This record gives sequence, structure tokens and C-alpha cells, in this order.
Amino acid sequence: MITNFIISLLSVFIIFIATLVVNCHGSLEFVTCGSTFKLLNIQSGDRLHSHDVKYGSGSGQQSVTGTPNADDHNSYWQIRGDTKNDCERGAPVRCGDTIRLFHISTRRNLHSHHFVSPLSHNQEVSCYGEDGVGDEGDRWKVVCINNNDEFWERRNGIRLQHVVTGKQEICAYRNMNSQNVWRAEEGVFIRPSSPDFSSGDYQQSSSRTKEERFDDEL
Repeated sequence: MITNFIISLLSVFIIFIATLVVNCHGSLEFVTCGSTFKLLNIQSGDRLHSHDVKYGSGSGQQSVTGTPNADDHNSYWQIRGDTKNDCERGAPVRCGDTIRLFHISTRRNLHSHHFVSPLSHNQEVSCYGEDGVGDEGDRWKVVCINNNDEFWERRNGIRLQHVVTGKQEICAYRNMNSQNVWRAEEGVFIRPSSPDFSSGDYQQSSSRTKEERFDDEL
């Protein structure tokens, strides 16, 4: 426990220093693989949050909530690639890509499954796994709000759609609505290794198939 706490403090300190560097040298346009940041719910103003407290019902896994505290260190998430095909560090996340969100403080992945959330009675969202190793329930599709966007742009909102169950407290809603739009906020954004990822030469790394269906959103 003490070791994990020290690792969390060091992670937050590194993120703080790196954020100062990014602010001094200009921000990046896109959210990129390996970036660590907070996700802001545009309607409520809360940041996606978790800590090592289990649900008292449902799955009994680590709870996921929202917090209005912008300084909260338990709200940092890191972009990782799909379980089937990891992403290149610094590569911009393309709209429609499947990703995982790794919780920095507890080292578990954002997760969902067919359990009912305790308050809203929609689909439960939790954190699951150990040291980033989880299962298929950790896979989320990036749904860009702006249909003209090719990549996940930091200034624009997105939805996260659960791949396995198709759904979106913080809980999984069956339909799109104004409550499940998120935007990347404070954090460290990894610069692309290629000088121009906006060209048509960039190949999508996600291994989605035509059989995968997405019906609902986070």
C-alpha cells in the first residue's frame, strides 16, 4: 500500500512538471496514445474519478464516480491501445478507435459489464484488473461529437462507447444524450513521433471488425 501511494505521488508530481512544460511550449491539437489527463464531463463539470473503494453491490469491483475538484489526483487516466492491437506512443487517437483507459493511482482499467449501477440502475462502470492487465470489458470506442473530425481533438467533446456490451455512477446509458459527452482537460499529452499524422497516410491501428456492434454510450 505504501509503495503504491509513493508511486501515485511521484506520478502526480511528474504530470505536474510535464504540464508546465507543455503550457510553456504550446498545447497539442490531438489526444495521443500514452497521454495522461483528466476527462471532464461537459454538462456536469465533474471529472472522471476513481479510488480504491469497492461497490457495495453489483460486481463489488472498484467504484468509478465523478468529482468537481479540479485538483484531485485520483482523476488521471492514461490512453492505452486496444487489447487486440496496442497503439504507437504519441500517435493521435482516431475517431472510432478502440482504446483502454488506465487509472494512474490504482493501476486498473476503466471497465464495464452486465451489472446494474447502484444509483441510476443503468449499466455499472468500474475499474478492473491489476497493473493494467484486465480483459475484454476494458475496451472502449472513441465516438467524436463533431462528425468532421478525423482524430480526437482536445478542444472537442467525445463519447466513450463500451465495445463488449455496447453501452455508454458515472454509468453506461443505452442512448446518446448530453450527459455522456467528455473533453480532455489537464494532463500530459505525448507529442506524435511523426511530423504529420493528419495526412491520409496514417493507418488506423484498431483491429475492429464489421461484426462488432456499438449501440450505447458512457
